[in-house]
Amino acid sequence: MDFGLRDRVAIVAAASSGIGFAAARELAREGARVFLCSRDEERSKAAAYKIHQETGAEVVGIRADVTSDKDAARFVRLAEESAGRVDILVTNAGGSPASTFAETTLEMYRKAFELNALSAIRLAQLVVPAMRERRWGRIVNITSISVKQPINGLLLSNTIRAGLTGWAKTLSTEVAADGITVNSVAPGYTLTERQDELAEVRGRASGKTKEEMIEIWASEIPMRRLANAEEIAASVAFLASERASYITGVTLLVDGGWVRSLY
Repeated sequence: MDFGLRDRVAIVAAASSGIGFAAARELAREGARVFLCSRDEERSKAAAYKIHQETGAEVVGIRADVTSDKDAARFVRLAEESAGRVDILVTNAGGSPASTFAETTLEMYRKAFELNALSAIRLAQLVVPAMRERRWGRIVNITSISVKQPINGLLLSNTIRAGLTGWAKTLSTEVAADGITVNSVAPGYTLTERQDELAEVRGRASGKTKEEMIEIWASEIPMRRLANAEEIAASVAFLASERASYITGVTLLVDGGWVRSLY
């Protein structure tokens, strides 16, 4: 299937590793020109070089903290100056720390909102006006299954990512007539560094090893395994493609069947 992404310009946030890296690589495989960022310049450049070596695509790594107005603006500006436009925005950020209500402070809520909501909103504000002028654009937010079925111990993610989903749905209706789609991908348990960290934290709290926690999570999934990042990335590339031109305002679960709801 041709996704129609050759020579499209994509920016991917928090993409030096994990799902963000896999999404950037998948877009590059489809022929897109990719600009990726992370907070570490060396990791950003190393990720871009690796993807370029694998795909032959033009890939640029930029140091940018997506919680910074200045960094986000610079990230978008560099892409626009180099490629002339931004066609595809993939929003992504690291997860907020695991916590319960009793141990979560108001400052933790503020930081989580900055990381997992405003990081996406500020990037969208920077690219949507030009997308509207060109009457073509794709915004894909990488969120979490917690937006459909809250996960015990992840109070901040359950709260903030659900709010971002409401924002995305609202934005999708405002820009649909301009040829812009706004969708979200909600990954389930995925084999990434972030998942390893959560397994360590949850394991310590319950007296289990990291490996035991991963086995427990796998047992809850109908497919009996965790996803790999490439499986999440494939759905990001599809929603960014020409083939998904009539899909907007959706949250696509990529979770091996973990969420049990009908909607």
